[in-house]
Amino acid sequence: MKQPWRGVVYRAHHPRWAFAPDSGEGAARFGGRFNPVGTPALYTALRLQGAWTEAQQAFPFKAQPMTMVAYQVDCADMVDLTDPAILTAWGIAGADLACAWEDMADRGIEPPSWALAKRLVAAGCAGILAPSFAAGAQAGDINAIFWHWSPDPPYQVRVVDDLGRLPRDDTSWR
Repeated sequence: MKQPWRGVVYRAHHPRWAFAPDSGEGAARFGGRFNPVGTPALYTALRLQGAWTEAQQAFPFKAQPMTMVAYQVDCADMVDLTDPAILTAWGIAGADLACAWEDMADRGIEPPSWALAKRLVAAGCAGILAPSFAAGAQAGDINAIFWHWSPDPPYQVRVVDDLGRLPRDDTSWR
């Protein structure tokens, strides 16, 4: 049920954090659909438009500046949660993926998607492919979320910046 996944994914970053496009620390600080607070995660999308949609959730009618980054992925131990057979095999309900995680977390209730993420991480999964639940997402928008990643295989999620355009540290903001 775990399988390698290779391809290119995208993420739209707040420009302030363009010097650390593979840190996952923002997700650790605030939590996300598939990571509780304290657990780093790297959220990406399989399509450029999907990455933009994910990043603009709070501003669907007033787009904010973003830095778009591509990543080359060669990652082992991924689970495809867009495949109904995989969901069945893992005993995962679609409602667990689509839960109102932020509202639940704000009320002190552990979202089912967090419990699922903990279970998958404990089973040795490096990440998942999951449908996008962002406002304005298209039916086929898929995200790749990583809990284990590095610039090299077996958990490669490498920033594509062949021309060195991204800043190397936060001094560009001083």
